[in-house]
Amino acid sequence: MIRSPRAWALEQNDCRTVFATGPEATMFAESRPFHVARHRLPAWKAVLPIGGHAELLQPGRPLVAAPGLIVPPQLVHACAATSPYLALFIDSWLLPPCPGPVQLDGGEVRRLLAALGTTDSDGPGVGADLGAGYAGLRALAGRPSPLDPRVAHAVDLCTLRDPDLPIASIAAEVGLSAPRLRALVRQDVGISLAHLRRWGRLRTAIAGLPDSTAALAAAGAGFADQAHLTRTARDFTGRTPASLKRWEAR
Repeated sequence: MIRSPRAWALEQNDCRTVFATGPEATMFAESRPFHVARHRLPAWKAVLPIGGHAELLQPGRPLVAAPGLIVPPQLVHACAATSPYLALFIDSWLLPPCPGPVQLDGGEVRRLLAALGTTDSDGPGVGADLGAGYAGLRALAGRPSPLDPRVAHAVDLCTLRDPDLPIASIAAEVGLSAPRLRALVRQDVGISLAHLRRWGRLRTAIAGLPDSTAALAAAGAGFADQAHLTRTARDFTGRTPASLKRWEAR
C-alpha cells in the first residue's frame, strides 16, 4: 500500500502544532517551548528553535546548548527548545554518518527555517517545503554514500511503500535470504529493518491522529495495539501520541 504524504495543524488558544511528512523529510513544529524525555531515534533530527536555543543532554555528559542542533540517528538523549521550534526528521541513509551532535549557529538556523518557509515567529504551515529543508541540511552535512540497490529497495518498502510486507517477501524480491538482507541493511544503514519499519509506521500513525482515535491510528499503521504505538513513540521521540490529542484540528 502506498501512503501519501500527510500534513495537519492543531490549535488551541495560543498553542499551535504542525506536522507534515513526505519522501524527503518529516516535520514537527510547536508554537511553544518544549522538552522531550530521553529517547533513541532511528533517524536524523534537526532542532531549529525560532528565537531561542536548543538543549541536548546525553547520559553522563555535559549539557549542550546552541542556536540549533543536528542529532545523528541512534543517539540516546533528551532535548529541549527554549522557544517555539521546528524539528526536521531525515531518514538515516539520506545524510552521511556523524559521531555526535552538530551545533548550528544562528545564521544556519535562520537559513534552514527560511528554506522551509518559516520566516517569522508564527512558525511553519502545513505547506512547508520539506524538500528544501532536506537540501539545506545536506548542504551542511554533505552527501551520503549511495546504498546497495537491494538495501535501498528494502528500506523503501519497509518505511514508505508497503510496511506490512513480510521481510522474507522483500528479501525474495531482491534475491537474498531474509538473514542476509537484515545483515546488509544493518551494515549499510546502521539500523535494523525492524526498527526502520516501526519508524515508518509511527510516521503513518501520527499523520492519521487528527482524524481518528489513537487506537484506530495504531491499527491503521500496522501496530499490534495502541500500547505498541505509545511505546514506539516514547522510545523513538520521547513523547506519546496522547500529548497531541488535546487540540482540535483546524
